[in-house]
Parts: sequence; structure tokens; C-alpha cells
Amino acid sequence: MDSAKPNNKKISILLSINAAAVLIAGVLIASAIWLNGGITFRAVGERSDIVEDSVGEIILLDSVSDSDTDVKSYVDTIGNDDYVSTSSHEFDNTQVEPGELWNEKAITIYATPDTDICVGGSLADLGEMYWQTSEPSVISGFYNTARTWLGFNNETCRYPVINGIGATTITAGTYDGKRKDSIIVNVVAPPIEQWEHEVLTLVNKIRIKNNLNQLAWGYSCEGAAELRAKETMTLYAHTRPDGSSWSTACPAPNNNGISGENLAIGNAAVSPATTVALWMGSETHRANILNPDYTNLAVGFVFDPESTYKTHWSQFFSTY
Repeated sequence: MDSAKPNNKKISILLSINAAAVLIAGVLIASAIWLNGGITFRAVGERSDIVEDSVGEIILLDSVSDSDTDVKSYVDTIGNDDYVSTSSHEFDNTQVEPGELWNEKAITIYATPDTDICVGGSLADLGEMYWQTSEPSVISGFYNTARTWLGFNNETCRYPVINGIGATTITAGTYDGKRKDSIIVNVVAPPIEQWEHEVLTLVNKIRIKNNLNQLAWGYSCEGAAELRAKETMTLYAHTRPDGSSWSTACPAPNNNGISGENLAIGNAAVSPATTVALWMGSETHRANILNPDYTNLAVGFVFDPESTYKTHWSQFFSTY
């Protein structure tokens, strides 16, 4: 319980209820009780939905290839920041009205997610804040820090714990009472086909930067890439659930050609940009992306919010 000093015979008492384990909608309860010359008690059901659980991660296997080409000489030192998109969290919050935290009334984020919820970029020295969610089935709370490795600010951003598709009202405020605001957050499923093709676009940008040929969409192995992404839900390995090699999903016709596979699963921060950046940060996966012999790339992506890892990616490189 926090109490302010008496001022003109009035005392304001703010009850802050930390109910991170009991995820219920935040309710403002205000009552004025005039006793003994006008002492005011105000009880506010403001609580924090900050959770201390560990943040999930994206898991990589060593990549595989049936090519003997040595590509190390083609590998340029590329910073992952070149390929991690931070534009998704740059809300129009440069200047925020006094007492508020956002200029927007609503925002839309993907359920994967690669976006943290951020208050106005011009705000600083906010002190400890409470964060609330009205629909725990959509967003149940927030991790205690933002994901700074994606460029988010711990002081003004929080990483949401996303449980489903839908809309929720996020209410946040400072415990000193100077700022309080609400924003509607719409959580939507990621666009599967669009994201698959965005991965190809990002890979080609990297290859252009490294003076390599651009890859065409791998129509011949398109079904194989989709299948391999689905198979990682059963067995996350370059061996298929039936015990055969990954390459049997799209074998080279008459053994004339080479192929390679990159896989990734996880739920920490998933988008085409973050996944490609993760692959580029791994020497073996980067070798497939920068292999000068490949001509085609098919991408598979599965989003299943009920599964353990939620997102499952595959890249199937080939010369056929």
C-alpha cells in the first residue's frame, strides 16, 4: 500500500494489486468517503500482468546439403541488424499528450510475434509501470523486460504473452498516477504464403549484396518444403519421421542436381526478417543461403498456436 502525505486534510491511498498469477481484467474502483472533515480514500484495482517466465526461443539444427562446394570464401561478414525489421514497433508516438501513453487508439500485431508493445517514444523516466490486459485468452500478460536483442527499449516496451487470435484492451500507467492510457491490440494470424515469399526476397537481397545470382521460387520442391515444415512438428531433424533422409522429399531427377535444407522452429520472435537473420547468424545455415550453385529456393511455413513451438520453417534449396 502506498500513501501520499496529507494535503489540505485529504489523503489519497492507492492500492496496487499484483495479480500476475490471476489474470483478470483490470477494473478501476473509485470511491469517495467523506469522514472526519473530508478524508478521501481511493482504491484502484490496478495490477501488473508482468510475468517472470523465461522467454521462448527459436531452435536451429545444423543445416544439411548434398553439395561438396566450399562456400566459405563467399561468406561476407553480415550484421544481423541489416535483416531484422524494427519498423513494426515504430508506432506514431513521437509526441504523446500529457497524461497519456499512446497516440494510437488501436494497433495490429501478428500472433507469432516479433513486436513488443511500446509506449510513446518521447517518454522517459516513467518509473515503474503496471500493464493490464482485458482478454487473457488473447494476451495474458507481459514478460518483465522487452526483447532488446530486437531493438526494443526495456523502459518503454513490454513483450506480450500471446495466447490466441482476437482483440484485447491493454491498459498501462505509472504508479505515480501521472500517466495512464489504453490501447486496443488486435492479434492476427501471420500471412503464410506472403511470409514464405518474403523469405525468398530477403535471401535474394543478401545474395545480391554478396555478388551471387538470385534464386527463383522453387516450384518443383514447393510441396516438399511445405511437407518438411509440417514434419518438424513430429520430428525436428533432417531425418524424416519415416526414417528416410530429408532429401527424399524432393529428390533430384535422375540424380542430376544438388539440394540443401535449413530448418527453424520456435516462438520467441518470428517473422521472415528475424528467421532469415537467425539463419544468417549460423555458419552452416549461412553457407546454404550463400551457396553459389543453387538456383531455386522453396520455403515452407506452418503456424500452429496449439503446438509447442508454434512456428515451423523450412528452406529447400536446389538446382532443379
